[in-house]
Amino acid sequence: MKQILPVLAALALAGCAATTQLADPREIAVEADVAPAGAVLSPNMKGLVSQTGPSYVTVIVHEARPPGGRAMDTLPDALTSGSGFVVDSAGHVVTAAHVALRQGADVEARGADGRIYNGRVITVRPENDMALIKLSGFKGTPVTPANNTCMRKGEPIFSLGKPHAQGDIARIGEVESMTFGRAVNYNGYGYPDAMVLKMSTKKGESGGPVFNSSGELTGMVVSTLSDGNGRPLNLAHAIPTAALAGFVCANTSCSPRWQALRTQAPARCGGA
Repeated sequence: MKQILPVLAALALAGCAATTQLADPREIAVEADVAPAGAVLSPNMKGLVSQTGPSYVTVIVHEARPPGGRAMDTLPDALTSGSGFVVDSAGHVVTAAHVALRQGADVEARGADGRIYNGRVITVRPENDMALIKLSGFKGTPVTPANNTCMRKGEPIFSLGKPHAQGDIARIGEVESMTFGRAVNYNGYGYPDAMVLKMSTKKGESGGPVFNSSGELTGMVVSTLSDGNGRPLNLAHAIPTAALAGFVCANTSCSPRWQALRTQAPARCGGA
């Protein structure tokens, strides 16, 4: 495995946020961080955002309501917020574990129509920074996972997410490597390896989907990278869909496409 960078720190991209009820349809701005990738994707971004946007949600996580302790139309204070994506037509959403925090937590999720849907954290896997949410009455469009998640250095990608205190963003970047080469741990969460993306990310974007140039899911954003002095770098980590597939299929009635991905070991991509 090749060494990508000198000493780095991975910073989880979640944080506290207040609940806001929004009803207007969502608008996603496009931000290109990497010139070559932007040149490839920018002419097609309107269509790609229209294609992938319905599968993307923003989430606000609350402490679970004590039984009989609060009225059904109120929630405890917000703990974290982040992004996520729909994996089936039953209302299941995947996000980062450090966004979801713990099983049983209450969730509010905003869909493409601007409506707020209520749900609950079903499963959390801290050691792989993955979590599953079930939303009530939500029929969002599921993502289409890429058949082959191995990508070459320099291939263009884009993510969907909502930085805190900003609007929704489609952030254009490119693949730096399919492997980081070592495990990452932070505050009880982590992952054994990750894709390295040449792309700047901010708090609030954790759990957001990463797509290839065809609008197929190729990963999930989990952290941004900084140097040994805490200075942010134009790099981010994402969990590849091959690693997500086992989690999705273990906890939902996953599609044949997700099932096929379970046999793809991310390590086989090497440092491509």
